[in-house]
Amino acid sequence: MDSTLDEILTQGRTSGPLVVGALVSLLLFLFAVQLLGASTAAAAAPLERFFGRYVTGNGRALGASWLATYVLTNGSVVAALSISLFETGVLTASQLFLMLAGSRLGGAAIVLLIGALDYFQKRRYSFSESTRLGILTFLLSHSVYLPATVLGYFLLPVLQTGFEGVSSRIELSVRPLAAFDPATGAVVDTVGVGPGLVVAVLVLFGSITLFDRVLKRIDTEWLRERFFRRFQHKWTSFGLGVLITGVTTSVAFSLGVVVPLYNRDYIERREIVPYVLGANIGTFFDTVVVAVLLESPRGVAIVLSLVAVGATITVGALVRFSTYFRAVETIQTRLVADRRYLLGFLVSLGVLPILLVLLPF
Repeated sequence: MDSTLDEILTQGRTSGPLVVGALVSLLLFLFAVQLLGASTAAAAAPLERFFGRYVTGNGRALGASWLATYVLTNGSVVAALSISLFETGVLTASQLFLMLAGSRLGGAAIVLLIGALDYFQKRRYSFSESTRLGILTFLLSHSVYLPATVLGYFLLPVLQTGFEGVSSRIELSVRPLAAFDPATGAVVDTVGVGPGLVVAVLVLFGSITLFDRVLKRIDTEWLRERFFRRFQHKWTSFGLGVLITGVTTSVAFSLGVVVPLYNRDYIERREIVPYVLGANIGTFFDTVVVAVLLESPRGVAIVLSLVAVGATITVGALVRFSTYFRAVETIQTRLVADRRYLLGFLVSLGVLPILLVLLPF
């Protein structure tokens, strides 16, 4: 009896700070979303002038989102800001779609960073070997979301109309963010509209970062031991990628868990590819949540449009998995084996979004 009580108390002392951290990060996230909405609404006119002058054209919207995701190493923050700007009329539907797509095209930066940190901590492998999951994630993300961006852009009017019928039925019986109205109003009134928007982005980034740190304190050995063997089946691996990323709303966690396993060859490339493809779908869960919280049915419809196109292409890749995997493996092997190709690939990841921002289209 005493040993059982001691075990319960020990677990409570261990999990207590994690629960508190998770709750704090959730409250900060909700506060940041409401502050983001209040700030963009108050700054709609100057933001519209800014975007009209510097982010004219859909190509620049895509490039700006792509680069912003690199800088923040977090596509969720960029996606949330994009939806808030759309809801206040600053962005058009096509610009929102492309900014959401840009947040995915740049989203693998965090995985590349995790691999680099793993290299500097262990130094048991070469840099190219330690960052190979990040490189693979970029390849997989781009193989899905580059065609999804082009296809979805042209199909957006049809897709948006179809999904608006679904999203219009998603109504919250209560407004959970209304409780933050006095606080967000006070922040905007005190610091001003522009600084209020900056504070909103910083708090949103901080809440997601805090949640990631809370997740990192969880003992993930049981997750690795129980789940990585299941990666041998492509659909199970894909489902785990969607589930773990959707539940944790954190690509940094869902992919960070498997980075050391992949770098140390506990998981084969063929097994992890469906998992990463699933994570790229599950990462949109928090973006849908933000659109719902901001009461933006059109925003929800546009997010679902990108998810639908991306999921369709992903399922097609899994159906023809042998062919798809051979193509990915050929490119991945060449990049890891030859530093010239690796350097060229990394440079192209920076040059492409910059060109989109600089070129007037």
